[in-house]
Amino acid sequence: MNKLALLLGACLAALTAFAADVPYLSGRIVDNAEILGAETKQKLAAQLKAHEAETTHQIAVLTVPSLEGESVESYAEQVFNTWKLGRKGKDNGVLVLVAPNERRMRIEVGYGLEGALTDVAASRIVRNVMTPRFKEGNFDAGVAEGVQAVIGQLTGSAEVPADAPSSGAERKSDSFFEGPDLPLTERILIGAFIFGIIGLFTVLGILTPGMGWFLYFFLIPFWAMFPIVVVGTKGALWLLGTYLVGFPIAKLIVSRMPWYEKAKQDIKTKGSASIGGFTVGGSSGGSSWSSGSSSSGSSFSGGGGSSGGGGASGSW
Repeated sequence: MNKLALLLGACLAALTAFAADVPYLSGRIVDNAEILGAETKQKLAAQLKAHEAETTHQIAVLTVPSLEGESVESYAEQVFNTWKLGRKGKDNGVLVLVAPNERRMRIEVGYGLEGALTDVAASRIVRNVMTPRFKEGNFDAGVAEGVQAVIGQLTGSAEVPADAPSSGAERKSDSFFEGPDLPLTERILIGAFIFGIIGLFTVLGILTPGMGWFLYFFLIPFWAMFPIVVVGTKGALWLLGTYLVGFPIAKLIVSRMPWYEKAKQDIKTKGSASIGGFTVGGSSGGSSWSSGSSSSGSSFSGGGGSSGGGGASGSW
C-alpha cells in the first residue's frame, strides 16, 4: 500500500513538474517571452493604470515562451485565479495571454465583466484585432491594439471590429472538418468520449432486435449535435447523413444473419437472448439489455458548483 502511494505521488510530482508555472505578478505587463518593446510596455502599463483608476477594472498582460503542453484555456484560468485579477466581490479582471511558441493567445474574462466583454466580443478582438498583427510578426501592435479594443469594449467608447464576410474562394479553402478553436489533444480526448458513447449505443441498436429501431431515432439528435464540438458543422452534417443512411443498411444486413434470427426467436420464447456478451430481454416496449452483472440502484447529480473560463482563444 505504501509503495502504491509513493508511486502515485511520484507520478503526480512528474506531471506537476512538466506543467507550466504561473509567473510572479510583477506588474500590469509581465513579458516573460520578451516579445514587447520597452516603450510599448511603458505605454500599456500607464494606460492600464489609468483605466483601473477610472473604472476599478484590473487588466493584465502576460507573455510566456511556451505553455509546456497545457491548453491555453486551462493555463489562462490558472494564471487568472492565482493572480486574483479584479476587485473582490466585483470579479472585474481581464487577462491577455500570449504564448508565441504555440502561436496561441487568449483573453480571459472575470465573472463581473462577462456581460460587458462577452465571449463573442473577446473572440472578435482575438481574431480581427490581434491575429492579423501577430501574423505580421508585430507583437507590439497586436498586444497594444488588443488591449485598446478590450478597454473600448468595457467602456463603450469603441466597437469591436466585426468579422469580414468571407469570399467564395475563402469558403472553398476552409477545411471540411474545421471545428471549434480547440487544441488537437483536446479534440482527440473529447472525440473519444463522444464517439465512444454514441458509437456504443449505435452498435447496440444495430445488433438488438426490437428496440434497435427505437435507438435509431433516439440517437439522431445526438449524432446531429455532439460531433460539432470535434469536427465542426460540416463534419457533423456529413456524419449525420452517414448515420441516417448507414444504420438502416447495417440493420437490414445484420437482421438476415442466423444468430440475429436466433436471438429474436429466443426473446419471443425465453424472454431474453445473449448478443455479444450482452443479455437482451424482452419487454412490453420492445427490449432492454444488460452486461450480465447486476448492480444496486444508484443516482448521480451535480453538487451545484460553478466554473469560470469565460473569454476566447485564438491562434495565428
